[in-house]
Amino acid sequence: MIPYLLNLALILAVMVLAWPFSVPRKDPSYIDAIWPIGFLVLALSSLLFAGADGATWYVGLVAIWAVRLGHHLFTRWQHEGADKRYQKLLQRSPPGKEAIFMLVTVFLLQGVLLWVTALPIQHAVMEGGRFATPAAIAGVILFAIGLAFEVIGDRQLAAFKADPANKGQVMDAGLWRYTRHPNYFGNAVLFWGLWLIAVADGDGWWTVIGPLFLTFTLTRWTGAKILEDGLHESRPGYADYVARTPGFVPWWPKRG
Repeated sequence: MIPYLLNLALILAVMVLAWPFSVPRKDPSYIDAIWPIGFLVLALSSLLFAGADGATWYVGLVAIWAVRLGHHLFTRWQHEGADKRYQKLLQRSPPGKEAIFMLVTVFLLQGVLLWVTALPIQHAVMEGGRFATPAAIAGVILFAIGLAFEVIGDRQLAAFKADPANKGQVMDAGLWRYTRHPNYFGNAVLFWGLWLIAVADGDGWWTVIGPLFLTFTLTRWTGAKILEDGLHESRPGYADYVARTPGFVPWWPKRG
C-alpha cells in the first residue's frame, strides 16, 4: 500500500508545481494536457518501485497513449485558448480567491482523481504478473481499438475545425457520423484494455474502480455532458445531430 500512497504524494506534487502558471493567466485549461502525462509519471514511478520485476512493456503502452494525447491537448490549448468549462468553473470562485480556488478545485482534485483512475496502471506495473494470457491479449486488442478511435477522431475533428467554411457547423463525418464522441469512446475502451491486462494474472480486480470512474466521467460528468450543453447553445444544427447519432457507443445513425 505504501507505494500507492507515495504515488499519490508524487502526483499531487506534480499538480502543485503545474498550478502557478495558471495564476497570472487565470486559465487552468492546460491541466487537460497534464492529465495524460500524469499517468505516465505514475507508470514510471511504479516501475521504480517494482525494479526488475516491473512490467516495462506495459509502461510503453501507457507512454504511447499519454505522449500523443498530451501533445494533442497542449497544442489545442495553444491554438484555441481557454476552455469554456474552466471559465465557468472560475465564476464560482470567491472574489480575490481565484488562485487558491484553482489549486484546490482543479489541480489537487484532478491529481486525486487521476491517481484513482490510474490504479490499474500502478498495479500492473508494480505486480508484473503473467501477461501471456488470453485476458492480456484481449486487453492489448482493446487498447489498440481505443487508441485508434481516439487518434482518428481527434484528427478528423482537427481537420474539420481548420477549414474556415465549417465555422459554426456540426462535425458529422468520419467516425463522428457513428458516435458523437469517438475520442471519448476510444479513451474509455483503451482504459478498459489496460485494466484487463492488469488483472490478467487473476489479481487486482479491485482496480476496476479506475475504468469505471473514467467511463462515468466521460459520459455523465465532465466529459460529454458538459461539452454537449455548450454545443447545443453554439451549434444551431446540433439538436438534429443528437437525434440521429449515437451518444457514445458507435452505431449506425438513424435515418430521417
